Amino acid sequence: MQKITLGLNESVVRHISAHKKEPKWMLELRLQAFQYFQKQKMPQWGPDLSKLNLKKIHYFSSAGEEKKQWKDVPKEIRDTFERLGIPEAERKALAGVGTQYESESVYHSLKEEWKTKGVIFENLDYAIQHYPDMVKQYFMKCVPYTDHYFAALHYAVWSGGTFIYIPKGLKVEIPLQAYFRMNAQNMGQFEHTIIVLDEGAQAHYVEGCSAPLHSTHSLHAGCVEIFVKNRSHCKYSSVENWSKNVFNLNTKRAIVEDYGTIEWLGGNLGSCTTMLYPCSILKGKKSTALHTGVAFAGNSQHQDTGAKAILIGEQTTCTIKSKSISKKTGTTTYRGDVRVMPNAKHANVHIVCEGLLLDKTAISNTIPKIEVHEKTADIGHEATTGKISKEKLFYLMSRGLTEEDALKAIVTGFVEPFIKQLPLEYAVELHRLLELEIEK
Repeated sequence: MQKITLGLNESVVRHISAHKKEPKWMLELRLQAFQYFQKQKMPQWGPDLSKLNLKKIHYFSSAGEEKKQWKDVPKEIRDTFERLGIPEAERKALAGVGTQYESESVYHSLKEEWKTKGVIFENLDYAIQHYPDMVKQYFMKCVPYTDHYFAALHYAVWSGGTFIYIPKGLKVEIPLQAYFRMNAQNMGQFEHTIIVLDEGAQAHYVEGCSAPLHSTHSLHAGCVEIFVKNRSHCKYSSVENWSKNVFNLNTKRAIVEDYGTIEWLGGNLGSCTTMLYPCSILKGKKSTALHTGVAFAGNSQHQDTGAKAILIGEQTTCTIKSKSISKKTGTTTYRGDVRVMPNAKHANVHIVCEGLLLDKTAISNTIPKIEVHEKTADIGHEATTGKISKEKLFYLMSRGLTEEDALKAIVTGFVEPFIKQLPLEYAVELHRLLELEIEK
């Protein structure tokens, strides 16, 4: 495992690009992003980021050449992913699997059935070398490096990630999965994912993330760009369980064309601080965005999550459902930003935020922002926050449950609408993770 020294400068950016043997246009984009990043300041809104010291981050760590056979992956890395159940999941329920360890992909596999139908499922570094024109067509076209401070940082040092292309009219009926593991101390992970669904295509992409607990802080600042063409349907599911020393500052965005649909399913449990707001740009007529998210904040955690949507096309629809659970001194914040643009005639927006407090010291915030520039739009927003009902606890305990088991049952029922939409393996994982968090 080879890590670049702590801190960031232009030579680090150039080293990453040279190590990957990237084309000139990619290096130029990296340098533009780095120059822009140097002129920006750390965000002052939202959660406290004062403990994030960017001078004490390793911005690149090589895991070695990617393998096409699982047995060829280094044993240390293979053992880590075996414990997470990745190879078993591939054999049983997935169309393809990609795994990233630190800064680089270590394994990618797509079942032959989908290869022969034209599906591309590769790590992005490989795609740049073998599908350069296609990558160039989409890279940075959904999220520009000028978008915000961490987007600029991401584009300067991005490494790894996934490139997916689903051909016209093809429906990939079983999920594609990528799993990201950040194992070292003071590590930064900056994977970039591009998903393209051609006209009439359908696919479900599942992403998992984890890291062990260290005494020093690490940074995750990935980026996801999704392109949903006419009448296509993309479902994006993510369960992020970073350890409590990780700052999770991710950017995810989709552009949806006529009659297309983007579904976002997000579960956030780990990290000391999360700032994550998947964004849907409903560009096409009758395009649809469905955002469903659940966040759990334990002691000293701040889960600042939510959704963004920009409705441009006529008869567009956006539904946002957010559930949050706070425990001890944990803080959950729903932060939304929905904009209905002029001429988005008969746009429909429905937002529901529900917060559950498990302790008197826990905090739940709702910060919605809604801008409407079209008089025919139909907008609705509901928000509720409550404590665990003593009556419900008493009833369950009177039926023989312990107080802890009764609490778990209430929390499980609260998040069930989200969990049941996940693939079975992820639903089981999230259910167990929530139980572990409640037990702490």
